[in-house]
Amino acid sequence: MVFFTRLIVLLAAVLLNGCEQQNAPPLDQQLYVWQRQWTPAHDAALRDSRADFSTLRVLALQAFPQAGWSRARIDPALLKRDGRPLIAVIRLDGQLKGLDQDEVTAQIQQVLSDWQGLGLILSGVEIDHDAGNARLPAYREFLTHLRAVLPASLPLSITALPAWLDSPELPALLATVDSSVLQVHAVSDPRRGLFDPDQARQWAKAWSRITSKPFYLALPAYGVALLPGASGAPVVESEVPIGRGGKRRELLADPLQLSKLGAELRADPPAHLVGLIWFRLPLANDRRAWSLTTLIAVARGDRLDSRVGLKLSTQDGLYDISVSNQGNLDSAWPERLTLAVQGCDGADALAGYALQQRPDLLTFTRLREGRIPAGGQRAIGWARCATIDQGGSNVHP
Repeated sequence: MVFFTRLIVLLAAVLLNGCEQQNAPPLDQQLYVWQRQWTPAHDAALRDSRADFSTLRVLALQAFPQAGWSRARIDPALLKRDGRPLIAVIRLDGQLKGLDQDEVTAQIQQVLSDWQGLGLILSGVEIDHDAGNARLPAYREFLTHLRAVLPASLPLSITALPAWLDSPELPALLATVDSSVLQVHAVSDPRRGLFDPDQARQWAKAWSRITSKPFYLALPAYGVALLPGASGAPVVESEVPIGRGGKRRELLADPLQLSKLGAELRADPPAHLVGLIWFRLPLANDRRAWSLTTLIAVARGDRLDSRVGLKLSTQDGLYDISVSNQGNLDSAWPERLTLAVQGCDGADALAGYALQQRPDLLTFTRLREGRIPAGGQRAIGWARCATIDQGGSNVHP
């Protein structure tokens, strides 16, 4: 009888644990707003992202070794109207020779005071400092000092590097803050890619074994270009164009990879993982970020699909030739388009494509890489023809 009683208790515990796992809260989804100069495009981007991302982590202040301090030129009216929880991010470049506690603290206090004076209500402060492992003790001292100066009611978080997992200083460092954001993108040689989902998963599990506090994963929704550098090492161009010649090699985080990782993390989150933070809020003119449509689809876990097709508009025999993407996944420009035509007396390709013409066929061939955002379109050329048979025309990936 005792054996069966224990067995029943054990089965009940297993069932209860199963119920608790099923009832675990979903992972929070947040956004980094990382533009140094806000534009009118922020209005639509904030409005259209509001339903899917709970919190905005907004670049507020940066410190660089040579250039010194620089503030982001935000639009406080947009942030007040948006109304989501707001975390101010302070970027302290990892190449700084050291952190002057008094100076850095004074700069942070001033920007926080100025934001509050603009009517912004802060839900936290995040310090983004890519310190090397040898400098973690000094970084911990700075964070201890900053935590004592900031209001106790204002949460303090840090951006963290996977390289810190090798440091015995990490537990003490994490003890100084309320939460951490593990950055699992662009952390190694960019020539090897921006993101490795298997490595990101391993880092998240390792982080969960060290921290006892909530942590987030910072995930990429953007791309960079690699340019040849004078020393042989590549120069990385991201959201700010670099005035340098040479062939650019584009790298882009793969939405399909990120979607799969998100599904796995939601199904089986590591201990203490509470959310995902996407870098960065995409603007309509941000050519190195996913479209907001794709980002939202990935965050929701929707099935991703590109539906690229030919689009013709005509007036008095003049056809404007475009390709459109009616799916929710950004797509590469088609490699080739063939149009069945009759009676053409003129045609040409626009930038990025070349045209080969026969009496019955127009062929547009891609000359360089490019992307069509989800829900967007791109003009590729024009033709003056008696007829273009759209049913007999083809778009080749």
